[in-house]
Amino acid sequence: MSAKVARVAAQAKLNLGLRILARERGGYHEIETLFARIALADTVTIRPRDEERSLVVHGLETGPSEQNLAYRAACAYGDATGWPRGFEIGIEKRIPVGGGLGGGSADAGAVLRGLNALAAKPVSEAELLRIAMTLGADVPYLTSTEPFALAWGRGERMLALPTLPERTVILVLPGFNISTADAYAWVAESRPADVPSPRLVTVPELTSWETLQPHVVNDFEPVVTELHPEIATIIAQLRLAGASIAGMSGSGSTLFGVVPLFSDTAKLTSELPGTAVPTRTVTRVSGVELVE
Repeated sequence: MSAKVARVAAQAKLNLGLRILARERGGYHEIETLFARIALADTVTIRPRDEERSLVVHGLETGPSEQNLAYRAACAYGDATGWPRGFEIGIEKRIPVGGGLGGGSADAGAVLRGLNALAAKPVSEAELLRIAMTLGADVPYLTSTEPFALAWGRGERMLALPTLPERTVILVLPGFNISTADAYAWVAESRPADVPSPRLVTVPELTSWETLQPHVVNDFEPVVTELHPEIATIIAQLRLAGASIAGMSGSGSTLFGVVPLFSDTAKLTSELPGTAVPTRTVTRVSGVELVE
């Protein structure tokens, strides 16, 4: 009997560094970002159907189904390959919504990988990433199976990096969300039109936690902190708590601190404001489980 359901742990991501480069004529900003996959994950199940299309989300509110990235990913795969005509998607939502951890993109990547594993004629990895690129800047990375990667452009140009040893990560959710569109607008307003692009990072600088530390720079952080000064306070507290690397993921608002693997997370989280969640980086991305 062939598999009828795919189940995937859709792992979240951190932007360990994010530089905003030139703005294209179409209004999109090119970026350079260092992605790292973390253990915090949604559980996504997908079952192909003949006609009906449905999405059920448990845990957190994510808005109308047709606007959900997982739903859109299934539609995009069907449009590109001619299969499936229908689907049933279930999501157990654990990744905070709108916090810079790529939760919606992780769900979309899980759907694409799940459908490709179920397909009688799966597409190549390159084609799967091409479909992912149409859905958003984080989706190609979160469709891939790379724990660490450096990405450019709109996130579609990606270079896998050597896997780094696992580290404990403390996530701090300060209780408010940041609109990515607003964050880009704040950066544009704060920059002169002729500002030079930052120096691009080189791969040898990213081969250990120690050497990548100077490159944990997020160009959104200063403008977001100007409106939410508590961000700087929390990052300082994470560093005082022993985080060798601390910052803001994506356009925010989630903050993170990277600490040694066997740190006392209960003590660390109790001393931080907001909602603090312990997780870890991973050395292997979760695979697709096929169920008959």
